[in-house]
Amino acid sequence: MKLPLVPTARAAWIAALAAPVALLIAAAAPAAWVVAPAAGVALLVVIVLDALVAGRLDGWRVIAPHDCEVGEPLHVQVLADLSARAGGGAVDAALEFDSRLEDGGRAFVALHPDQGNDTWQGDITLTPNRRGTATLDRVWLRWTGPLGLGARQMQHDLDHAIRIWPDLSPVRSPALQHFLRDAQFGLIARRIRGEGTQFEALSEYEPGMDRRRIDWKASARHTRLYARENESERNNQIVFAFDCGQAMCEPVDGLPRIDRAVSAALTAAYVALKGGDRVSLFGFAARPQIATPFYGETRQFHRLQAAAAALDYHSEEPNFTLALATLSSRLQRRSMVVVFSDFTDPTGAEIMIESLGRLVEHHLVLFVTIADSELSDLEDAAPDTLDNLAMAVTADTLSRQRALVLQRLRQMGIDVIEAPWDRIGYRLIDAYLAVKRSGAIG
Repeated sequence: MKLPLVPTARAAWIAALAAPVALLIAAAAPAAWVVAPAAGVALLVVIVLDALVAGRLDGWRVIAPHDCEVGEPLHVQVLADLSARAGGGAVDAALEFDSRLEDGGRAFVALHPDQGNDTWQGDITLTPNRRGTATLDRVWLRWTGPLGLGARQMQHDLDHAIRIWPDLSPVRSPALQHFLRDAQFGLIARRIRGEGTQFEALSEYEPGMDRRRIDWKASARHTRLYARENESERNNQIVFAFDCGQAMCEPVDGLPRIDRAVSAALTAAYVALKGGDRVSLFGFAARPQIATPFYGETRQFHRLQAAAAALDYHSEEPNFTLALATLSSRLQRRSMVVVFSDFTDPTGAEIMIESLGRLVEHHLVLFVTIADSELSDLEDAAPDTLDNLAMAVTADTLSRQRALVLQRLRQMGIDVIEAPWDRIGYRLIDAYLAVKRSGAIG
């Protein structure tokens, strides 16, 4: 394939600066007008020669993974094999891609020579901002001659799809792995004894034990005090329900709230699977979107991950009445339902409150929402101008209204978790373990 020859920005600047000089020559010595076109032709010849000695492209490669996680760095490598190249000159590359991989959809990189061969390479780091399947669409390569006046350029279409999965870095974190091994929360590593509802064994009563655990009949038979050791129930049903509507698609620290919620839910789901419980995901917007079966083994965790990746972004308001009624009809036994949602005003939250009220009559409900850091910043801003003062008053009013809605949920018997996005995962795990220890699900 023949590669086009193009002038560089340096050549364009030289031509632009030479134009006034040509005009001065034509005005001062009309007989010497031929100098200007001759100089232009000479510059064009130099540009072509410079591009010709820039070298020949023998091959190129764009190396990128087929899978990545939202919010986590994605490394793309561009390589070009150039031969018969004169010394000097730059080699640059540009990529066009789906905006899910990075805002703007384009990235540029300067390639550097690899010692010992004719390969030039450069690395581009992207940060995916939404889940789904994204594509690398095109690559451009341009390499200049030693004078930097002429360059060769090529464009090639790419057919490289990248699946963007939910962020599982909290699941892999050493903190969570240590958490799972912690003896204090032994319902992950071993059975919890002394709490729960299922009888496990009898042990001699020791000072400091809860006196309510004393088995008086067994103590009378053995003439010594014995206490009951119970095991927390397993095989509980845990449902993570996601509001995929407009409010949850708003960004918080660079990623949509729904993606923050999905990451927290999958972290808690992994702990629940380790604890012997069964987990399901449910997503809804104007109508229910996904509803997975219940999975009860850690080897099935990838199915939950795939289902979470399929949760789409919707600009419409969620229909809580239809969604929670559909969810309730699917649950044949008492379950723990964790609802991830957000709201912007108390009027819009009324329908949500009514629907959650009907759900809490038969199930244990947790409501999880991400604290609005922008609202807090507006409240705390110094009122040094009238605009700042007005925004602070409005933010304070919205915060009070938000607090009233959450208080109403608590009064209905719903556990509410409101925390910054980087803490809701562990707050949710704490709440799950507390519920499991108390046996409140079954």
